[in-house]
Amino acid sequence: MSGIHPFRVLRAKPLWIANGVITGVLALLFTVFYVGANIDPVDHMKNLPVGLVNADKGAAVGGKQVNLGARITESIKKSTASGGKIDWKVMDEKGMKEELGKGKLYGALVVPADFTSETTALTGAATTGTPTRPTLTVLTNQSAGSVGSSLARTVTTKAAESASLQVGKELTAQGGTGQAKLPAAARVLLADPAAVTVEDGHPLDSHSGLGLTAFYYALVLVVCGMLSANVISGQVDHALGYTHNDMGPLRLHRPLIRATRVQTLAISSTLMAGLSLLMGSLVMVGAVGLMGMHAAHLPLLWLYSVCAIAVSGIGALTLLAVFGTPGMLVVTLVFIGMAVPTANATTPLQALPGFYRFLAEFEPLRQITGGIRSILYYDAQADAGLTRGWVMMAVGLAAAALFGFGVTGWYDRKGLHRIPAETEPAKTAAPA
Repeated sequence: MSGIHPFRVLRAKPLWIANGVITGVLALLFTVFYVGANIDPVDHMKNLPVGLVNADKGAAVGGKQVNLGARITESIKKSTASGGKIDWKVMDEKGMKEELGKGKLYGALVVPADFTSETTALTGAATTGTPTRPTLTVLTNQSAGSVGSSLARTVTTKAAESASLQVGKELTAQGGTGQAKLPAAARVLLADPAAVTVEDGHPLDSHSGLGLTAFYYALVLVVCGMLSANVISGQVDHALGYTHNDMGPLRLHRPLIRATRVQTLAISSTLMAGLSLLMGSLVMVGAVGLMGMHAAHLPLLWLYSVCAIAVSGIGALTLLAVFGTPGMLVVTLVFIGMAVPTANATTPLQALPGFYRFLAEFEPLRQITGGIRSILYYDAQADAGLTRGWVMMAVGLAAAALFGFGVTGWYDRKGLHRIPAETEPAKTAAPA
């Protein structure tokens, strides 16, 4: 016994400095990643993909064929008012529905087949009766992300309203003195002829969390892998006798079984792979069975869930094996701090600053979310994010294996063993 009271360690400056630096940096980084990524999505928005469909068949006006829908789409496409925030994808209705059904569009603007005929009919409306107002349809896509769909809806609605006013100016200018013969209601409509309606372009089941169940389900998978890696790492160390295991007031300790760092990582990774079968199954049972989450392709969802947990967990084990105690901070930053803002779920990648879009290329949560979204919302279509999810998980697993076993193998070759051969661990007896 040293006779020094334990609370005297609070006087040690290194204790305050070391912990202050670590916790301060962690707080700053989480603030930058979370708040910085979402502080101004509208200003950062660039090339948000939105469909632009002209289904207008046109009409004969004054002996000439007129297609107002073509004028509208061409005007929107060439307009610089959006400042590059929207990437207008000119396509037909079939292609638009396919792209919405793969999450590749955040919304669409559709000019209907009878737009020209109904619009020009306003110029010759009878003095009796109510003029029929043509319609421009704005389609949303919550399955691609509620924030992205909302941004697309706002911009697309403004574009449709501006297009209606522009068409009204052209018709009014062409009508000349004939406009005075129109009823007052028709003249008002002619100045702003098109009504803008909003519809859901890719409806989801009511138990789909407004398009967010894929993100939260994927987040659960990553968190399961990350946290279980911390548990497994500690339990393997205890089983090998490298650390104590406190169970309430009892401290348990096993005899030392010397293992290289490579062997320890291999044992932990094998345990993680096996337990992923259990965790993936229970996540599905909890989400689908207990909470009623809408899900199709259940066998595929189960397999993808198991693999996602295994890859995330082995990746976390690698960081813990390479960096030791600070590894958990690195794991937290990689799998949570940098991952959530770049998952392309709450905020679309096109509305993030460039640095975050770069992170999203390899951050695991984004890849896993894309695959889950494809399975839950897009009938497990390969090019709706499922193929990318599988490929990136395979790449991540290979990178973790190369990095983890490469670095720990180098530690072993350099003789950087966890307990030197001449050192024996102190024996601690459990309290009576």
